[in-house]
Amino acid sequence: MKVVFFGTPRFAVPSLERLLTGPHTVVGAVTQPDRPRGRGYVPADGPVKRVALRYQLPILQPERLKDEAFLAAFRALDADIGVVAAYGKILPEALLAIPPRGLLNVHASLLPLYRGAAPVHRAVMAGDTQTGVSIMRIVHELDAGPVPAARAAPIGSTETSESVEARLADAGANLLVEVLADVESGRARETPQDDRLATYAPRLSKGEGLIDWTAPAEAVHNKVRGLHPWPHAFTYLDGSRFLLLETAVGTPDDAAREQSGTVARPGEIVEVGRDALRVAAGKGTRLLVLRLQPEGRRAMGIRDFLAGHALAPGMAFGPG
Repeated sequence: MKVVFFGTPRFAVPSLERLLTGPHTVVGAVTQPDRPRGRGYVPADGPVKRVALRYQLPILQPERLKDEAFLAAFRALDADIGVVAAYGKILPEALLAIPPRGLLNVHASLLPLYRGAAPVHRAVMAGDTQTGVSIMRIVHELDAGPVPAARAAPIGSTETSESVEARLADAGANLLVEVLADVESGRARETPQDDRLATYAPRLSKGEGLIDWTAPAEAVHNKVRGLHPWPHAFTYLDGSRFLLLETAVGTPDDAAREQSGTVARPGEIVEVGRDALRVAAGKGTRLLVLRLQPEGRRAMGIRDFLAGHALAPGMAFGPG
């Protein structure tokens, strides 16, 4: 089949590369316009565009998907089917009607769970132990189309959204190839989603990274994992902002080391160790801070951090 590919970030790259080395012909790539990136904040090619350039694919980067000039260029690609992986925009009905075999989406959840822009991050933040990837036919309603295939995957207790998403990107690429073979042969069977079970994964915002130390340590730990690599969980100490990059949940044995009768307020540092800060969280739990990043500085482990910062039990992290 002739396939047109929609995608922008790293998650989409394995799917595009599998298509380019498979039996189908990729006739073009649609990716978002170049955005400012990096320290210099200058416009730069996104991951999908770099792959498309390497393979000399026709590239379309519309600002608006409803523009007639773009729709005409899209029709000219004469694709049989479209594939979408983390493109980043909702596709209008005028576009969905163009490929004769429609469009399929590689979505990083077990639909109908976590429809929306940030399925992996929301699953990790929720403390889920399982996620997966679904191949879904695109319809006008957000992530609500029938599903030809899905594959489950575990979420480790220390994994970040970045590592989970990387695994799902590879799993989605493999599943996509299988589904396209079924579509071409006529074997594909699409299962409607049960809308009653749908949950939603809205886009992330910077503000939701602020840590609420009254939450249990496990919830704080899940936020740290879920908001990595962006926008990161953060907190304040003596008016300075810190990103928390790596944490662990304290065990009951940790709590037994504290002085009898000690009652620490949420956010209070109860122990300064060589490799971890033990911090009080909600419901009497303790969070181990293993790696952090002072604003405007490099990321560092606690040992390196203590070489330049004097911390003592009783000091407290807080909302600013």
